[in-house]
Amino acid sequence: MYRIFISHSWSYSDQYNKILSFLKEEIGLFYNHSVPQDDPIHTNGTDWDLQNAIEAKVKGCSCVIILAGVYATYSKWIQKEIAMAKKYNKPIIAVECWGAERTSSVVKESATTIVGWNTKSICNAVKKYSV
Repeated sequence: MYRIFISHSWSYSDQYNKILSFLKEEIGLFYNHSVPQDDPIHTNGTDWDLQNAIEAKVKGCSCVIILAGVYATYSKWIQKEIAMAKKYNKPIIAVECWGAERTSSVVKESATTIVGWNTKSICNAVKKYSV
């Protein structure tokens, strides 16, 4: 079974939900290591607690999917998640959103592979790079 962590911002939950639908359509069953908005990580309110909880999720996943939107360049959490993925040798699948004029060089430079915004590209990358 694929164990997938999808790095995302709750501000862009539509994109996160669309990736979930791509995965369900093509792969079927998988374990979602992500932190959805409707099931947040409960901590004592410190970044350290949240970071440790996210790191545990990344450590246990097969691959990390990161949306390569330009917002990712400025997100401290995505940068931390990239560092976590590298620490545990997790493949990073960067997804370039359909119609995006600008994408994050930070994400693309860290990626194991860069794919387009469609079911086949994302799911084929998950199947190929998941360990």
